[in-house]
Amino acid sequence: MRVGHGFDAHRLVVGRRLVLGGVEIPSERGALGHSDADALAHAVADALLGSLALGDLGQHFPDSEERWKDADSLELLAACVALVRARGYLVGNLDATIVVERPRLAAFTETMRCNLAARCGVDVSAVSVKAKSSEGMG
Repeated sequence: MRVGHGFDAHRLVVGRRLVLGGVEIPSERGALGHSDADALAHAVADALLGSLALGDLGQHFPDSEERWKDADSLELLAACVALVRARGYLVGNLDATIVVERPRLAAFTETMRCNLAARCGVDVSAVSVKAKSSEGMG
């Protein structure tokens, strides 16, 4: 068994979509990034890559390459899962926490769980997604 830890953050700006776990969230601001900037999918992908010391998402899908512009991060996650499987491992479970003040995400976490489970090849019961605020700390 291998365990990885992933983290990702994107600045929220006007004029971009907010996508988390493959779900487009209605919001005045969206995540700034080269791909669709899905911080949840990126963090999960980084955890998988880290579990096998395979570097990080940016090494596999560099933002200097135009082909990754506006890429679907769930597809990038699926590619990372394929790397894990190619080395003889499977995803067992995952637990993720999203920290954001606004918008509230409780209505979307179940769909996020389903999307991540499908891409990771696990039952949705093996995926936890929690949304927290930073209680105004920043």
